[in-house]
Amino acid sequence: MLQASADGKKRCFGGQVGKELYAAYHDQQWGIPVHDDRELFEMLILEGAQAGLSWETILNKREGYRAAFHHFDVQKVAAMTDTELEAILLNPQVVRNRLKVFAARKNALAFIRIQEEFGSFDHYLWKFVDAKPVINHFKVFAELPASTPLSDAISKDLKKRGMTFVGSTIIYAYLQAVGVVNDHLADCWCRTQA
Repeated sequence: MLQASADGKKRCFGGQVGKELYAAYHDQQWGIPVHDDRELFEMLILEGAQAGLSWETILNKREGYRAAFHHFDVQKVAAMTDTELEAILLNPQVVRNRLKVFAARKNALAFIRIQEEFGSFDHYLWKFVDAKPVINHFKVFAELPASTPLSDAISKDLKKRGMTFVGSTIIYAYLQAVGVVNDHLADCWCRTQA
């Protein structure tokens, strides 16, 4: 059973004092279907940046990422020079990992190729679930999987298309973030109010 936070709402995460940013992400984004390609690209880059770190760390740096990566305009990110990417490595407002920073450009190029092939990244992504979110019914957070056959399939396909930092565990977190998968727990206020 989830514990109610100070505002009386039961949340899957982010209910503790001092976790207001995390709670807002839980309440306003996590598990809500996203169909805007810019937002889908942003979350793909942020989820890749999160690998090995806490999601809260990435949320705290989100505005820094938006500024550094042209507010996730995929065309502008794809056109970034090595010099621009090297400059980002000096920016404390992002995770200063060379592979992750340079992956943003590489993934932007692959993202554009997917848009060209499917008309949008949205069409590409949501075809894996016939345009309907997967709604799970877990009771405790420990039941949530780290990956699934769905995340395995999407991860494999994205890697084949040239993306990096898109392993199955990262992709499962991405699917949760953009609402392809809704893993709000049974007694979470987001589930009970739906």
